[in-house]
Amino acid sequence: MLTAPLATDDLQTWLDYWGHVHVTGIDLGLERVLPVAEALGIMRPNAKVITVAGTNGKGSTTTALAAILNAAGYQVGLYQSPHIYRFNERVKLAGQEVDDQRLIAAFVQVDQARRDCELSLSFFEATTLAAFLIFKQQQCDVWVLEVGLGGRLDVVNVIDPDVAVITNIGLDHIEWIGDTIEKIAFEKAGIIRPNIPVVFAGSQSLPVAIQTKVDTCQASLAAYNRDYFTEMAADGSHWYFAAPGTTLKLPIGHLAIENLAAAIAAILVSGLAVSEQAMAQGIQAAVLPGRFDVRRIAQQTVIFDAGHNPHGVEFLLNQLEKFLQYNEQYTEIVAVFSMLADKDIDAVVNLLKHRILTWKIAALAVPRAAEISQLQSALTDETVAQYENIQVAFQSALAETKNNQLILVCGSFHTLEAVWEYLEACQ
Repeated sequence: MLTAPLATDDLQTWLDYWGHVHVTGIDLGLERVLPVAEALGIMRPNAKVITVAGTNGKGSTTTALAAILNAAGYQVGLYQSPHIYRFNERVKLAGQEVDDQRLIAAFVQVDQARRDCELSLSFFEATTLAAFLIFKQQQCDVWVLEVGLGGRLDVVNVIDPDVAVITNIGLDHIEWIGDTIEKIAFEKAGIIRPNIPVVFAGSQSLPVAIQTKVDTCQASLAAYNRDYFTEMAADGSHWYFAAPGTTLKLPIGHLAIENLAAAIAAILVSGLAVSEQAMAQGIQAAVLPGRFDVRRIAQQTVIFDAGHNPHGVEFLLNQLEKFLQYNEQYTEIVAVFSMLADKDIDAVVNLLKHRILTWKIAALAVPRAAEISQLQSALTDETVAQYENIQVAFQSALAETKNNQLILVCGSFHTLEAVWEYLEACQ
């Protein structure tokens, strides 16, 4: 049997341990998790729980929810995945990452509970239960939970939400949760419970699977562009949220308006008391690296976006069109680009190529990286420059980009991470 680390061991030792306890990294299903969650006493939190599922937009929506509720004075526990730099990013209290010792203390308890139940847990299951234990111990008023994969069989779904939010649905992780929009929607709809409010924040038509689950559960549904709406002010200085009996004038934040609106809609149906001022403060404070993340670097404008599937890239392009509408000095785009081999590279390139002047590509330094030949094949007939790694590709973009050009770093979180590591090293 694998020997457990000690409470005095460091966080990385514990994370390595959780990576080896279970035979597979992804093992959907709640059979093993439920007894451990029950033993930990986290199944029925004395808190309002808002759970967010979806293919794209989950991270932005949960970030916005937590920021607004923090601004309103609630003690908020925010759980998200994956992380970018540090594991601690996944678990936040009052907007701050939890420290190593608090995580380790929770890991010790989770490990003891799973041993008492004579069960193994995957990395994601164990670390998620630890986050929930921390929220319980800190007596958080609100738990904001981002589903990892799917919804119905994801460990986050051991907790019954008071509000369920489903963002955009697209084709991703098809080997795990289905190869059609309706199959994937069925899995996402698994977070819906009887008689709770549900927000469908997708800009697409409402999937039948979600409506069916809403009807079965006699839940109430608020759908984007049917029950609540957004409109940008003509001068781009603010935006409006509108629902029956409610019109809010809100500031432009760092995140996409569609996701900010999803957060507002969820708060309005939650029963939580939140002022318009707190909504405005939260919107301005909500920041999530890699989601249409606009920065000035070495006198150049750089946009980082982690969209890695066709639906995510469509969303990126919509944000890009809005940005260019108010920044007319930019007429050309240089892409620093790479992807993972198991993603739909051809579809992503086909969506982006009408907007990209030059592609600067390199293979990622991760196990699932697409080979350079795979990237080249998708970029036939495009203007492409190939580099030994993403950092060198980005250096080239910074050095060569003209005043009328902006740099778009995209294709994968790993692409963004490589550039961010380079920028950190330069400081």
